[in-house]
Amino acid sequence: MGKLLLVINCFILAIGHCGGPLMMRLYFIHGGKRVWFSSWLETGGWPIILFPIACAYLHRSRTQPSAENKLFLMKPRLFIAAAVIGILTGVDDYIYAYGVARLPVSTVALIIASQLVFTAVFAFVLVKQKFTSYSTNAVFLLTMGAGVLGLNTSSDRPKNESYREYVLGFVMTVGAAALYGFILPLVELTYKKAKQEISYGLVLEIQAVMCLFATAFSTIGMFVNNDFK
Repeated sequence: MGKLLLVINCFILAIGHCGGPLMMRLYFIHGGKRVWFSSWLETGGWPIILFPIACAYLHRSRTQPSAENKLFLMKPRLFIAAAVIGILTGVDDYIYAYGVARLPVSTVALIIASQLVFTAVFAFVLVKQKFTSYSTNAVFLLTMGAGVLGLNTSSDRPKNESYREYVLGFVMTVGAAALYGFILPLVELTYKKAKQEISYGLVLEIQAVMCLFATAFSTIGMFVNNDFK
């Protein structure tokens, strides 16, 4: 069951990472202007997570005594940590959507790949994850790739877009990669500091809270930007 869940989650993650940027860029190419709305869509589907959470609860109700089975596994301290990470995720969603609005998908994909560099560095600082020959090689190659791209930023600039907007989109996308590279080890650190068993159901609850607060952050931005009009 564990391997099956891993395969299913990897499959869904692959679809999202490949299809999400393409759909978002398609929206901007055809005249879309709402960056806050685009950032909202990155986590707006979070209620879907409630379905596997419910399945996990039903599974616990059959395998555990009713006295030990709780509707929610998350403790208040862990809830606050997940909420803070969720707000950071909302910030990352916005700056990523801003970058996609200004850059071609190919450029965004290459810059976002540099996230591995930031993840490796922050993982070393936060959770003491050691560098290996594989991670060092990947960090070097991705850094070189982003550097070459940065030296040739004008070649793939979309039509009717100023150089300033393109550079700003480039900087924002790098910022999105750096922030997400910080968020991933921060989630791992949260697991280590949780002081409770990290089960599949608990991980889903943490993800639901993170996405809820990220969506709430983008919803506030939509209100301020009059996106609901």
